[in-house]
Amino acid sequence: MKIAVIGGTGRVGSKIVRNLGELGHEVVAAAPSTGVDTLTGEGLAEALAGASVVIDVSNSPSFEDAAALKFFETSTRNLLAAEEAAGVGHHVVTSVVGTSRLPENGYFRAKIAQEKLVEESPIPFSIVHATQYFEFVRSIADDATVSGTVRMPPALFQPVASDDVASVVGTVATGSPLNGRIEVGGPERAPLHEFFRDALAAWGDPREVVMDPHAHYFGCEVGERDLVTDEGAVIGETKFHDWQSRTENAT
Repeated sequence: MKIAVIGGTGRVGSKIVRNLGELGHEVVAAAPSTGVDTLTGEGLAEALAGASVVIDVSNSPSFEDAAALKFFETSTRNLLAAEEAAGVGHHVVTSVVGTSRLPENGYFRAKIAQEKLVEESPIPFSIVHATQYFEFVRSIADDATVSGTVRMPPALFQPVASDDVASVVGTVATGSPLNGRIEVGGPERAPLHEFFRDALAAWGDPREVVMDPHAHYFGCEVGERDLVTDEGAVIGETKFHDWQSRTENAT
């Protein structure tokens, strides 16, 4: 089976490309660096020729509200049009757990707009919602730091290894279209402040972590379960401290 991976050179995309290639599929890693630009349409027809499945794991280069919305709407429209012309039978796209619960977040609004375009397209589809990746833990802590203290709202956190997400996306892509959504999250849940307190301590980071009922998560008020999966989700195998130890040992 020929599968085109849009964003195939990125964090998750490169893992999907590797995994599917090892299973014997013909995989195209499509990205600006390989001559494929979804914003302009350059290289799309060539990359999608003969493809049965397209996996879109591309991301906006900017998280600014208007820029993210323009990226996801423009790239998705171009991609879906090219897929329809090429006869692609399954469109798979990744998104974020909690998008519909946090519409005040501009990036999440952009992802919601992307999903709407996918749902309204005639192409059968699958949407994979993942919780936050382990790789983003440091940047989340940095964003929540005020005067040297990491302030977290009273919500649960369930991050996931990007390797586990890549595995789930590959399985979904090689199966029948869901014409709906599936969630994937990590095997552990904890209140935000407890998780980050343990994570930073393991890294030797001296910042104090506190629970603050007035704190926001990337500018949003969050409920207790807004960032975690619902019942029926696929749960990854990798625990955070195992990933953390492995990552530290590799550097």
